[in-house]
Amino acid sequence: QVQLVESGGGSVQAGGSLRVSCVASGTARSRACVGWFRQAPGQEREWLAAIYTGDGATYYANSVKGRFALSQEKAENTVYLLLESLKPEDTATYYCAAREAYMCYRATFPSDFDYWGQGTQVTVSA
Repeated sequence: QVQLVESGGGSVQAGGSLRVSCVASGTARSRACVGWFRQAPGQEREWLAAIYTGDGATYYANSVKGRFALSQEKAENTVYLLLESLKPEDTATYYCAAREAYMCYRATFPSDFDYWGQGTQVTVSA
């Protein structure tokens, strides 16, 4: 079993930045695919980005490319998502998820992931 815990959410004004974190514990593999999603009230869960922890390769949705950036600290089993130039429409609960590393670049649906964190709220005010 893998446990994921997100943190780092909060409230920020438009144009600001936040860095959210995802820490993995349990029987976490050294190589995995870790994805980030967000969900706003009344909307479907939206894929944002993913990282293959083996070599650090990253993949982004077009909607956030250039504004959001993934990084990792392998020794800490932690993946970070830096959110920049935030807009009010970025307000949502942000979730990290994990799955086996195979074809990470194609894992863009919630059903592609096996493990989920509890989410962290990001609120952007105008």
